[in-house]
Amino acid sequence: MFCKNCGKEISDYAYVCPNCGVKTESALADNSSGTKKTNVLAIVGLILSFVIPIAGLICSIIARKQCAERGEGGAGLALAGLIISIVEMCIVLLYIIIVFAVAGSLVSSLSLATTVL
Repeated sequence: MFCKNCGKEISDYAYVCPNCGVKTESALADNSSGTKKTNVLAIVGLILSFVIPIAGLICSIIARKQCAERGEGGAGLALAGLIISIVEMCIVLLYIIIVFAVAGSLVSSLSLATTVL
């Protein structure tokens, strides 16, 4: 590998160029992927998606945007929080629809029974 700054040949495993002292490409690649901070809001969104789905959905949407803008880690956590929140809200909505349908059929069957008597 060659140094981007001075152009001299250096080891592929060198962290800095021994000639000029500039960080090498491999050091920059290791540094950018190794010290990526995880977005805290992505973690909060994932946790809230199990407890309060609407809050988890909002936090996860904001966290995905922040991860993209700031280059932070946690985009996968935010996506998981987003999906879990949507699925859980759909399940709750389906449950509410079933409860109202069953309650409506019970009320209509009771009203039919009272009109027959």
